[in-house]
Amino acid sequence: MSISSILRSDTKSAECRRLRVLIAKLGLDGHDRGAKVIARALRDSGFEVIYLGIRQTPQSVVQAAIEEDVDAIGISILSGSHLELIGDLLKLMREKGLKIPVIVGGIIPPSDAEELKRMGVFEVCGPGTPLRKVIEVYEKAARKGKEVKGYE
Repeated sequence: MSISSILRSDTKSAECRRLRVLIAKLGLDGHDRGAKVIARALRDSGFEVIYLGIRQTPQSVVQAAIEEDVDAIGISILSGSHLELIGDLLKLMREKGLKIPVIVGGIIPPSDAEELKRMGVFEVCGPGTPLRKVIEVYEKAARKGKEVKGYE
């Protein structure tokens, strides 16, 4: 199965299902190697990963998050439009009443990373972040997401 396909388990019960995360590339950026590495590392660590791929909109990410009932959302942005795109995503999530933690990765200047956190982003993981640390961040975020939905 290729990394670009949707990866799912057969577990139906919300209480015993694996942590579910959605990974997507917002905007026009087509560089997806990092997002695929993260998706594969999360899958190999036991997460259920829904990979949307490149050129997603905030609306498509929110719709997929609702349909797939994910516990966390991971967004990769390398285009420099992270503040605008993540702002739009978070605004739409608030409008829909979604309280799913969002993790952002990519080329994000430190000052913008702090701004993203002030906006409501759970964590920002830049280049060079060890995969073990990224997995820990996703686990913490997804567990928080499950708690908000009353699964734990």
